[in-house]
Amino acid sequence: MGNYKVCVYAICKNEEQFVDRWMDSMSEADQVVVLDTGSEDGTVERLRARGAEVTVEAVSPWRFDTARNRSLEIVPEDTDICVCTDLDEVLRPGWREALEKAWVPGAGQAAYRYTWSFNADGSEGVVFWYEKIHARRGYRWVHPVHEVLKWIGEGSPGPTVTAEGVQLDHHPDPEKSRAQYLSLLELSVREEPEDDRNVHYLGREYMYRGRWDDCIRTLKHHLTMPAAVWRDERAASMRYIARSFWEKGEPAQARDWYFRAIIEAPHLREPYMDLALMLYQQEEWEGVLYFTSCALAITARPRSYICEAAAWGSLPYDLRSMAFYNAGACRQAVEQVEKALELEPENDRLRNNLIIMRRAAGLEPEA
Repeated sequence: MGNYKVCVYAICKNEEQFVDRWMDSMSEADQVVVLDTGSEDGTVERLRARGAEVTVEAVSPWRFDTARNRSLEIVPEDTDICVCTDLDEVLRPGWREALEKAWVPGAGQAAYRYTWSFNADGSEGVVFWYEKIHARRGYRWVHPVHEVLKWIGEGSPGPTVTAEGVQLDHHPDPEKSRAQYLSLLELSVREEPEDDRNVHYLGREYMYRGRWDDCIRTLKHHLTMPAAVWRDERAASMRYIARSFWEKGEPAQARDWYFRAIIEAPHLREPYMDLALMLYQQEEWEGVLYFTSCALAITARPRSYICEAAAWGSLPYDLRSMAFYNAGACRQAVEQVEKALELEPENDRLRNNLIIMRRAAGLEPEA
């Protein structure tokens, strides 16, 4: 098809609903191989009918890295470029040409744009750049969950190329459980206690589950780790600590940790927006206006996964409109809610707010 042999590989279990969509999007590859770990629906049969080469094997005890490595073993040795995706993901048309244009002989991995979530109106939510496209040899997946590629070959890995135009979209099953994540993260930290990324992920998982004290303890430890030097992730740990203190009813501690997060990563919108949200709940309108203005002054959206949809959507303008309204500055409130509606035009609450604020500003007659 092109200058390189490209093989897509994946793991799956009970994902028949996604097979046709996934195979359609992967059809630009020379080959598609799948490790099915025990489907009880028609996933295997449907994949084979669509042309995928499917191997069925149980992975016990379950680990994502074990499954990924087994699926990689199935990829033919003469493959030049391996494309690792999941069945709930979709590559947009033209990806093969864009990938081959970016790839160079001796390259190790390719970075490409990944939309991890979509908002209810179909607009993009969380977006970052991913690197699960790689050369056939020298790589191995590590960690029981939140698995990553690790170079195990001789010498240094080849360069990572930026594959502009390769777009992968994630459309997951909302009913799918993530119950196994916590136990696998705890296992991962036990296996490699000095891996700062997994300690961060574990603390975040505790936060997701409302285990505030465990979150605080784990992420305070993360911040003391010698390897924890990436400021964006350190700031995220501080934000999660702050949220946990807020949920525990300790707003002074929460505010302190939000300020630490801002100092750690002043180039990110998220710390400013988290603090603005807390101040909104405390009805401190001047603070809301100040910190949302700080967030909006940041116009370059980062390419890392430390990037939350709300901070780059209507929320900054939404909060500003409410703060102006409550401070009695109704015309400014109207301007801000109109900007929020430009980003989220189907939001009924924002529409109603616009009517109320226009009336308060004398721009619309009373009903």
